[in-house]
Amino acid sequence: MSVTIHIENFGNLKFELYCKESPNACKNFLALSAKNYYTNSKFHRNIKGFILQGGDPTGTGKGGASIYGQYFNDEINEGLKHDRRGILSMANSGPNKNGSQFFITYAKQTSLDGKYTIFGKLIDGFDTLEKLEHEAVGKNNRPLNDIKIEDITIHANPIADQDFEEQNEQNEEALAKQE
Repeated sequence: MSVTIHIENFGNLKFELYCKESPNACKNFLALSAKNYYTNSKFHRNIKGFILQGGDPTGTGKGGASIYGQYFNDEINEGLKHDRRGILSMANSGPNKNGSQFFITYAKQTSLDGKYTIFGKLIDGFDTLEKLEHEAVGKNNRPLNDIKIEDITIHANPIADQDFEEQNEQNEEALAKQE
């Protein structure tokens, strides 16, 4: 399962989503994306060497809600770490307070482990991420020039993928019985 975030005047960021490890975060992000919730929203926080944060339709960094109501609980997975550039995580205002905001790491950030739900990793668009990291910022690390989401493309249907995997398993079992 993957998505591409199309960023106006910068390029694309393609992410593999961790639907099995973080199902609620992925469902939230996918549903909001499908409803164009993020379309035309701006990344409001850009800290070189740390993170790029967005997902707030108000653009202030104080707004946004999940599909589950205001917030949903953390999905902390010990096997997932902020161990590289391009980790996609939910931003929150405290434990179990995930809404619509998310961030992308610019580097390894182990201090974030266990505090934020990781739900994906960058698989294409590292050049775009590099350009974004070096954008000028002003007060409160707010970009001086808009970094705006044009659209988000959802590349795969997890239900269809699941059905395909189940069908492959059934086919393999049938072949094994024939041998």
